[in-house]
This record gives sequence, C-alpha cells and structure tokens, in this order.
Amino acid sequence: MSELKRTALFDLHVELGAKMVPFAGYEMPVQYPMGVLKEHLHTRAQAGLFDVSHMGQVIIRAKSGNPEDARLALESLVPVNILGLAEMRQRYGFFTNEAGGILDDLMIANRGDHLFVVVNAACKQADLAHMQAGIGESCDVEMVEGRSLLALQGPQAEAALSRLIPAVADMRFMDVAILDYDGTEAWISRSGYTGEDGFEISLPDDAALKLARALLEMDEVAPIGLGARDSLRLEGGLCLYGHDIDETTSPVEAALTWAIQKVRRRGGEREGGFPGSERILRELEEGVSRKRVGLLPEGRAPMREGTRLFADDQGAQEIGVITSGGFGPTIKAPMAMGYVSADHAAVGTRVFGEVRGKYLPATVSAMPFTPANFKR
Repeated sequence: MSELKRTALFDLHVELGAKMVPFAGYEMPVQYPMGVLKEHLHTRAQAGLFDVSHMGQVIIRAKSGNPEDARLALESLVPVNILGLAEMRQRYGFFTNEAGGILDDLMIANRGDHLFVVVNAACKQADLAHMQAGIGESCDVEMVEGRSLLALQGPQAEAALSRLIPAVADMRFMDVAILDYDGTEAWISRSGYTGEDGFEISLPDDAALKLARALLEMDEVAPIGLGARDSLRLEGGLCLYGHDIDETTSPVEAALTWAIQKVRRRGGEREGGFPGSERILRELEEGVSRKRVGLLPEGRAPMREGTRLFADDQGAQEIGVITSGGFGPTIKAPMAMGYVSADHAAVGTRVFGEVRGKYLPATVSAMPFTPANFKR
C-alpha cells in the first residue's frame, strides 16, 4: 500500500479501528468495527460520517471577471443548464465525450463569482485536464489542495451539524453555503449520495479533523466506510461511475435524462453544443436499444456485478448484464441495477440472472429501492 495516497483523516480511521483498503489510488476505510450492515442501518436511522476527501474539488473562474462567462463555458462540456443555475445552488451533471458516452459524473455549484465542481476520485486528474483543454482559454480551472471533504448523511445529520454550525438548518436540498466553523470557511452543500438528507462539508485539513472528532462525539453520529457507502447509494438507485456508467454508456441509456434540462434539448434556447450532443439529442427523441433498470432478485442470493441476464430460464436469449448488485440492509433483500434491452425494461418484467450455472429469476423494479429522504 506504500504507493497509495492518504487523506488527512487517515490516522483517525486507524484510531477508530477501520479496515483500510485501496480505493481510487487512496487507502480508504471499507468498514469500522460496527460492520457494514450496522453502519448502513445507522446511517438510515441516525447519521453517518464519511471521509470523501479523495474526491476532486475544482474551482472555475472566468478570466473576463464575468461569472456568466464561466457558466456558459462549462456548458460546452456538459448537457446541463448551468447558465440558469441560481446563485448558491448546485446541480448534478456529467461530462460527455464525442461518442455521447459519460466521462464522469459530478456536482456543479454556482458560488456567485465562480463555480465549484466536485468530481470522482478515480477521474479527477483526467477531469481537470479535460476542463483545462476544453475551457482553459477563457477560464482558470484549479484543483483545490489542502482541503478535506466530509459527508454527514442521515435523518439526524441536520441536528448534529447545526450544533456546531447553526446556519445549516436553514439550507434546503441542493443549497450551497460558505459558513464559519471555528474561524475558518466551511464550504457546505445540502446533498450527498445515500438517498438521505445530509451535507457535504469542505474544510482545511486541520479543521476537518477537528469537525470530524466533534461530530463523532455525538451519540447519533458514527463513522461509515466504503462498504456501507456502496449499499446506501445502490438502495438509493444512484449510479457508481466506472460500474453503472462509463464512456460506453450514454445518459439516455443510463436513465439520467432528468439531468438534461429542457433548455439544452432539441428546440431549447441553448440546444446541444456539448460533446456527443448529436447522439444524445437523437436518443432523447427516438429512444435507445438498452436501458439502466433496477432489479429485485427473488430469494436471498445477490446477483453481483457482471451477472449476465437472460429473457428465460434456459439461457437462450441474453438481454443484458448487472452493473451493481448486493444485499439491501434496509429492504432486507438482494437488489441490483444493470442494463437490459429496451423491450425488457418495463417495471414488472421478469428476467433471469446466471448465477453459478443456474438461471435465477429477478423482477425489473422502479428505483430508488428505498424512498429518498431529502429536505426540499
């Protein structure tokens, strides 16, 4: 593990008894002594604290000094309405390539005179290069260094965080704010990737460590590792880059069309103008041959990533593949998501996964598997 990077909270994870594993070039906690199942359920019932400092934090400023120029520039790389993104609000988006595939998914915040973008850990250097090549002539694009990123998730997240930073109680889902914590700037968004209410908090490394310790002293807050992070986001019906979405999947195939606003679609005021727009706009109108769907396997056996899917229990007609799968602690059953041919994508359709030579039944399900709990 000597070549792996460590976040500023590494020693805290070790102190808390975390099992550390390689993830996206970092040593990260996969679980704590509580165990993945209990960590998952604790987050759903109370509040879980995640170290997500491995993710990329990027600031984009227009060289002209006009913030609108930065928003327009970034629109050339994403099929998202950024020009219309209100100040101190954020939006989910994704970079697309010329073939209409997804290079990464990300969060974009309008912080007035600049944009703040959070990208996935494994993609952050490629994303930075992509932005610098695409909009570097008109914008300064810089990776933020020396700041950790914490996620506090769960129905008691607000109660916990507001003891230390009272103003977070006034925030709604997808609001962003710059607030004081112990004399330093905390960059906060009311968002996360668990399907629960919660916050993501960017702080200088020392302050982040102090905040983490203060939160963990509270009865309702427990440290949560990558294992529960994965089962929580899967129950929430949320894609994991490199698994459920990648350069070979379009946003339309991935059922992410809700993130492509009307203004960027055919006939919209700023139609297209992003990489792969020809394919993506065509698919929005004409449909696709395969779609990402939720799946509920029958019985107790999970269907893992890579499980091939068939239309019948004889394996005669292959129709797709599972991209994420596991056990859902909240729903007390196996769950999965994957891609199936469009004619097998309707909710209620029965399909069969090949597990150890047997063809086991699963039913196409609506997502999320457990209801979202955001503070609107």
